[in-house]
Amino acid sequence: MAVRLRAVTESDLPAIRAIYAPFVEETAITFAYDPPSIDDLRTKLQTKTHHPWLVCELDGDIAGYAYAGPVRERDAYQWAVEVSVYVDPDFQRRGVARGLYTALFEILEQQGYVTAYAVITTPNPASIAFHESMGFERVGGFDAVGYKHGTWHDVEWWAFDLRTRPEDPEPPLSVSDAQTRAWWDAALEAGTLVIENAS
Repeated sequence: MAVRLRAVTESDLPAIRAIYAPFVEETAITFAYDPPSIDDLRTKLQTKTHHPWLVCELDGDIAGYAYAGPVRERDAYQWAVEVSVYVDPDFQRRGVARGLYTALFEILEQQGYVTAYAVITTPNPASIAFHESMGFERVGGFDAVGYKHGTWHDVEWWAFDLRTRPEDPEPPLSVSDAQTRAWWDAALEAGTLVIENAS
């Protein structure tokens, strides 16, 4: 099996939408009511200049993707990110999510981010177990905060410290700057090895 982790490009957006749409339409894992259009995804990709999006290819097929985004827009939040990972059901339980997160977290740490947060709609024992295995800890929650598919849903916030909090942090590097650094490829390789070893 050929494994490749890399930065998302605009040509990946139809495959990303195809993976994401069933989670929107059939579950409350995401609180979106309607799947995004390709133009919506393109806009997000183009505007997230400091937040990496990664895709995993298995034998040339897009198996999953992971990305980071801002927790809040105020400047003081710039060292915190919210992370998400989605895997095509045909490729689940093959280490794809773990490999994507491994690469993503190494990149985020090197960029200068401090904490990654995951927001999990509950109940979702599989996602909670996965995030716990990646080192996340539950830090809070909101009861009945979202209404979807005829039901009110709780969400939990989980946190993972990417590095020690510096006393005077520099602003995080942009993705374009990060991609010029040697550690970018090393991070992708680390994630690739996780997937290869899981197979």
